[in-house]
Amino acid sequence: MRIRHDKRNRRGETLAGYAMIAPLFIGLAVFYIFAFGQNIYDSLTNKSSFGVPDFVGLANYVKLFKAPYFYQSLQNTLMYVLICVPLVVTFSVLAAVLLNTGIRGTGVYRTLAFLPAVTLPAAIALMWKWLLNYEFGLINAGLNALGISSSVAWLSDPKVVLFAVSMVFVWGGVSYQVIVLLAGLQGISRSYYEAARIDGAGSLKQFRYITLPLLSPSIFFVMVTSIINVFQIFDIIYLIIPQYSSGTSASRSLATYFFEEAFMKFQKGYGAAIAVALFVLILLVTLAQLWFQKRWVHYDE
Repeated sequence: MRIRHDKRNRRGETLAGYAMIAPLFIGLAVFYIFAFGQNIYDSLTNKSSFGVPDFVGLANYVKLFKAPYFYQSLQNTLMYVLICVPLVVTFSVLAAVLLNTGIRGTGVYRTLAFLPAVTLPAAIALMWKWLLNYEFGLINAGLNALGISSSVAWLSDPKVVLFAVSMVFVWGGVSYQVIVLLAGLQGISRSYYEAARIDGAGSLKQFRYITLPLLSPSIFFVMVTSIINVFQIFDIIYLIIPQYSSGTSASRSLATYFFEEAFMKFQKGYGAAIAVALFVLILLVTLAQLWFQKRWVHYDE
């Protein structure tokens, strides 16, 4: 009787556990798995806002790889990755190391560093849109006051608009990664540093031979998430770059190209094909990172 009672209790606990995680799995199934499959199907149709879509096979993909805007958007997106990811990783590591040294006022500095992470992307974009304004922006005012340069059209000049967007992304993207790296730093045993000091190693050698290798798993996580975030960059571009300005094409990413085609031109089947192409690109880059991590990521066993 007791064995039967224990089995009944375990079965009840199991059912209770499944009931608690059921909302999460239902949400994943409806809003992610089903939506992903629906998007792939839509990419094979000529779906628009009106009428019943017809199955067109790979026509949207053929059109995609013939479109000049797709290659320009792909080039811009890769440029965002090449500019933003190294800067985010570098600044995040340096800021995390400085905040982990126990300097005076560390709590204040950590709060300031974390503020962009809890600020809405829309608020960040609108603030930088004002700072980068050609006529009355504070950045141009500062450059003019220092005599470094005349006013720069940060948001409309095709030569600089991509770098301006990258600057805003880096400023907003560093703070969250600093928190991740701080957690990684605090997981490194102090005994390594004590042994290194006994052997006469200075701060730079400790950073190079202890901090970086033992922090490499956290750096790898930061790099992977940063690359994925940059590939999907949209809100900053959409909010700070004026529509149909001379800087629109020079700043257009694959995500903004998808938005324009799917929700402004109402070519949702073609837009779905862009989204699938972006997914495949992110998947390939992530798999490449997972393969290369064996060469430089060191796990403390």
